[in-house]
Amino acid sequence: MNLSEVFGLLKQKKKIALLSYLVAGYPDLDTSYKAFDVLLEQGSDMIEIGYPFSDPVADGPTIQEAHTVALQNGITHKDIFDLSKSLKQKYKDKPFLLMTYFNPIYKMGLDKFFKEAKESGIDGFIIPDLPTEEAQGVKESIESMGLSLVMLLAPTSFKNNRVKSVCEMSSDFVYMVSITGITGARDKLPIESIKEYTTNYRKHCHKPIVLGFGISSKEHIDTLKQYVDGVVVGSHFVKSLKKEGLEGLKKEVKKLSEATYL
Repeated sequence: MNLSEVFGLLKQKKKIALLSYLVAGYPDLDTSYKAFDVLLEQGSDMIEIGYPFSDPVADGPTIQEAHTVALQNGITHKDIFDLSKSLKQKYKDKPFLLMTYFNPIYKMGLDKFFKEAKESGIDGFIIPDLPTEEAQGVKESIESMGLSLVMLLAPTSFKNNRVKSVCEMSSDFVYMVSITGITGARDKLPIESIKEYTTNYRKHCHKPIVLGFGISSKEHIDTLKQYVDGVVVGSHFVKSLKKEGLEGLKKEVKKLSEATYL
């Protein structure tokens, strides 16, 4: 099932997508397998597998720490793809997105990286440091394999009239960033601004929008779900896993998944 089909199915169910993120290999490889399994078992519609990287510039302290720990654990490219392949055998209908910075892709070579990712069950890519101006070749390489590129749309993009180019470069949906800055769970979100962004976005692009950065509670989702087609929860789940282990993570995923019904 491709990403567009998933959004169509969720619409029929009167539900927005819960896209859940964790870093592969955090807090260790074995627990990481179990944690992604919890995300999928407890109602995540898609998962975003964080590829550990030494300089995750778009991420806040919580996810930066997870990257550091995973790298200290010696997590390799093979470990990440083995994790994805193993999970995909159990969850064939759930889309898997790989969130990676561009350096690991460039180092291996685009076609080789995307081919290996596809063979491991990855359906698409979020590459936060890839600007639209340099994305064409990447998009062509990804889409030639039947995979999806998800571009990020920042609040500043509306001032710079970049909505159209981001929309065109995104294969199936756009990842809208809720705030200017880095990832991290927040108590409050700029709801009025988000409402304005989404209204503006719909004038220029008809692809689904998934909102990320800062979403950490049922109340956030209850407020946002009338404006967006999905939400990304990352730092909150990383924090839950660190503080309360797999049981704590299970409770939080279930609660936020239930909140995504309209």
